[in-house]
Amino acid sequence: MTACTTISSPVGDLFLVGEESGTAPGGTALTSLSMPGQRRVPVVRGGGRRDPGAFAVIAAQIGAYFDGELDCFDIEFTVSGSDFQQRVWAAVEEIPYGTSTTYGALAARLGMARADVRALGGAIGANPLLLVRPCHRVVGADGSMKGYAGGLEAKRHLLTLEGVLQPMLG
Repeated sequence: MTACTTISSPVGDLFLVGEESGTAPGGTALTSLSMPGQRRVPVVRGGGRRDPGAFAVIAAQIGAYFDGELDCFDIEFTVSGSDFQQRVWAAVEEIPYGTSTTYGALAARLGMARADVRALGGAIGANPLLLVRPCHRVVGADGSMKGYAGGLEAKRHLLTLEGVLQPMLG
């Protein structure tokens, strides 16, 4: 059965959707984590239920991440998407905390032609697991903030939290 909840975070309310799982810590496998203003937010229809308790383990890890106490999530999540998307997302999951990479470098690591960088960006943009699958760690070739489904302010916040960017004064 589908469960959902909203939790507060420094980047705004996060909307979590999951499916019951006998193997996931807390009993829920995450299917989506979205942020305010995000396009392609999942719509929970029919049998979905609001159940904050189903996400207690996930919420605790997210809280620890934002408190600077966790740099790697141990969350069961479902894998959906095309083979190409899954290949890109797997590469994104390998980008270590506290680092970033460029779209071009990620494409090269995947053996993709330079002409395929736009398709790579589309796959990254379709990531249903913001924050947990760290697509915020992919930046423009010049280090600039490029498209993030959760918004560029959230991306800056996450990269600052992880020590990739220096905090802005003022």
